[in-house]
Amino acid sequence: MNLLQKLFKPKSQRDFSRHAPILDEVNRHAAAFEGYGEDQFRAKTDEFRARLAAGETLDGILPEAYALVKVACKALVGKSWDVCGIPITWEMVPYDVQVVGGIVLHEGKIAEMATGEGKTLVATMPLYLNALSGRGVHLVTVNDYLARRDSEWMGQLL
Repeated sequence: MNLLQKLFKPKSQRDFSRHAPILDEVNRHAAAFEGYGEDQFRAKTDEFRARLAAGETLDGILPEAYALVKVACKALVGKSWDVCGIPITWEMVPYDVQVVGGIVLHEGKIAEMATGEGKTLVATMPLYLNALSGRGVHLVTVNDYLARRDSEWMGQLL
């Protein structure tokens, strides 16, 4: 890599680097949450809500909340259910770049991703985090089919 390439990294690479410390924290918490079951997921969610009620911020609990979603995804791997009448088997655990995409969305920014790169999975992290406040969250999609599909598909996770 020449000097100019080092100095003028693409924006996506700069953004990823800027979020690397939060990503590292997410991954540390995910390792600590490994093996959690449904009761532990619910207890942690209740803990997050209590911490928010006590004055902690969404940004403050983001690494733990995203880690919990990541571990919940891992717990679903291999499980099957119908989505829009089609049987699917869950095989998704967010990659680091998807976790960073979720951080970007939580910041209120746009995360551009191509078809098949996991936009639906990325959205679950900021949806879960922001729902903890009790004020409700909304996810907008382009058509009724995608709304139904994503509700049935990600509903098992959320």
